[in-house]
Amino acid sequence: MANYEDKLNEVVRGEISAVETYNQILEKFSGDTKAAPISDMKNDHNQAISKLQAKLHTQGETASTDSGAWGTVAKTVMGSAKLFGDKSALKALKEGEEHGEKLYNELLSCNDLPQDVANIVQSELLPKQHQHIQKIDQLMNQNY
Repeated sequence: MANYEDKLNEVVRGEISAVETYNQILEKFSGDTKAAPISDMKNDHNQAISKLQAKLHTQGETASTDSGAWGTVAKTVMGSAKLFGDKSALKALKEGEEHGEKLYNELLSCNDLPQDVANIVQSELLPKQHQHIQKIDQLMNQNY
């Protein structure tokens, strides 16, 4: 199993990818009532990046600053989804949030995970992922 620093950097790359993806979808929803909640979710991901990068820095580790391979995949998926309408774009966002949830759960399963990092993930970041999934479901169920 990977050490927690590697897994934490993977989560950071996922969060960076989420911000990039939210930026793309905000272009699509500019001026729409859905833009405000989408912007709020993007801000949550920005905050997660800052917190997680700070935790890596306090451990003397170098934190990822780009989205890596996952970002390339996410950009491709979102680019395609934007062409097919609002529901497709929101569905792609939801899939990204579900992937992020999976990464957080994998991080929590690391045996060497410091308790302070586990506390932040369990009390703040993972609940935000759940809220995002619920909010995206609500947005998908709104009339277009």
